[in-house]
Amino acid sequence: SITKERTEVIIQGTSSLDPNDPAAVWEEFEFKCKPGDLRRRPCLISPYHYRLDWLMWFAAFQTYEQNEWIIHLAGKLLAQEEETLSLLATNPFAGRDPP
Repeated sequence: SITKERTEVIIQGTSSLDPNDPAAVWEEFEFKCKPGDLRRRPCLISPYHYRLDWLMWFAAFQTYEQNEWIIHLAGKLLAQEEETLSLLATNPFAGRDPP
């Protein structure tokens, strides 16, 4: 079945020294085919899916304890691991210090 609402996992980072500061600017990591920026043209690769984007969709239906790989993904993004970043459409921290 198809739901009428779609819950999304969004991964963001900040360069702020205090992430709890209300003035901290949070920037989103964009995925290649996962819904995100409304100004971006939709990705159509039917009947195939980018595996990471597909897993992110299903992770939104569960908790992070049921999807421990998300914690590992976040760690690799914090470490600016090139292989992991190649799975994403954009890295908002490219050329800067990691979040």
